[in-house]
Amino acid sequence: MTMRTPPRLAKSSPASAVDRSSLPEFTVDSLLKTPTVTVRDVYCRGSFPHSSADERATDTQLVFPYRGVYVRHLGHDEAVAEANQVLFFNAQEGYRVSHPVPGGDASLTLILGEPHVDELAPPALLRYRRPLAFRRQRLRIDARAQALMALLRHSLRENVAEPLEAECLALTLAQRALGPRTTHAAGASAGRQRLVDRAKLVMAADLARRWTLAEIAAEVRGGSPVYLTQVFQQVEGLPLYRYQLRLRLARALDLLGQYHDLTALSLDLGFSSHSHFSAAFRAAYGRSPSEFRHAALGRAARRSLRDRRRRIF
Repeated sequence: MTMRTPPRLAKSSPASAVDRSSLPEFTVDSLLKTPTVTVRDVYCRGSFPHSSADERATDTQLVFPYRGVYVRHLGHDEAVAEANQVLFFNAQEGYRVSHPVPGGDASLTLILGEPHVDELAPPALLRYRRPLAFRRQRLRIDARAQALMALLRHSLRENVAEPLEAECLALTLAQRALGPRTTHAAGASAGRQRLVDRAKLVMAADLARRWTLAEIAAEVRGGSPVYLTQVFQQVEGLPLYRYQLRLRLARALDLLGQYHDLTALSLDLGFSSHSHFSAAFRAAYGRSPSEFRHAALGRAARRSLRDRRRRIF
C-alpha cells in the first residue's frame, strides 16, 4: 500500500502549529493505571511511510485508533488501523507498521490482565496458551464503542473521571468491543481484503471530500464501482458510504473539545450543514454533538469555574 494523499483536516491537529521535526516519533500519555486496567493515549508522527522494523508489544493490548490511519503487518496479514476498528496486539508477538497516509495517528490503548481478558472475550476469539493471545488481528466496532472510547479518553484527559468511574467505562468499552453481537470480523479472500483496505485508505486520507464511487474505484484500481460496492459490503458488513460516515463521526468525537463552533466542525468534516451533521451524530451516538460535548467535557468546565471561585474567595 503506497498511497500518499495529504489529509484535509491536518489543520485541526493539536500539533499542526508545531515544528513536527522536533517532536519524538511516539508520545505515550498514561491516563489511568490501576490493578484492573491501564489506559494510555498514544500518538505517532507517522514519519515513515514504508514498513518499520519488527516491533513487539510487552503486554496484550486492545488498541482503538481514533485519529489518522496506519497499516499493521502481521506476517503476511495486513490490517488498516482506523477509527472503525479495534486492533489486538498480543504480548511478544512481532509486527511491523507503515504509514501510507501522512499526518500521524493516535490511539487509545487498554491493557487488561489475562483473567479479565479471558472473562470478557468470547472463547472463539482467544488462543489459550501462555501468554493468552487473540486469534484475530482486529474486529470492527460499532458506534456505541466509539462513543464509549471518546467519553473515556476525554474524561481522563480532562481529569474529571474518578478512578472507579474510569475503570467501569474501560471495562464496558472492552466488553462492547469484544461482544459478538456488536462486532464484525472481516471475512474474504486476500485479494478482496486488499481492495477494501485500499478503499479505506483513500477515504481516511481525505475525510472532508465528497467522494463518488467512480472516483474511489479509480483510485483503488480494483474494478468497477458496482464491484467495489459489492465487495466492500461483503467484507465489512455495511455499505461503503456508511463506513465513510462512521469515519467522519469518529473524527468529530475526537475534535469536539477543540471547536467552539460546531457548524465549522461539520463543514470541515464534509457535511453539507450543521443540521445534517447533528442528525447523523444523534443517529449514531444517541445524543447531539453539543450534548455529547457537555457530557464529556462539561464537568471539566464546571470544576474549573469552582476552582477559580475558591481562589477568589
